[in-house]
Amino acid sequence: MTSSFNAKIEVDAKEKSQAIFDSINTDNEFYPENPTKTEMSFNDKIIIRIESNELTHMRANLNSCIRLIQTSYDSIKSVNI
Repeated sequence: MTSSFNAKIEVDAKEKSQAIFDSINTDNEFYPENPTKTEMSFNDKIIIRIESNELTHMRANLNSCIRLIQTSYDSIKSVNI
């Protein structure tokens, strides 16, 4: 029997949300070997849905997404965009 795990993250970074989404979604689109099913969308908030049969893969992908969001936010904030 195979377990299936899923997670949904919603991020609201106000006026920086669109720029952050554009940054992290590019990484997701060009990562075909990703062991998880990761979908990103934007509608006033960044929404990330992750599905995996392996809990460790899902956790690693969640951590990566959160770090990319934080790094993008910090970068944008540092140049006052």
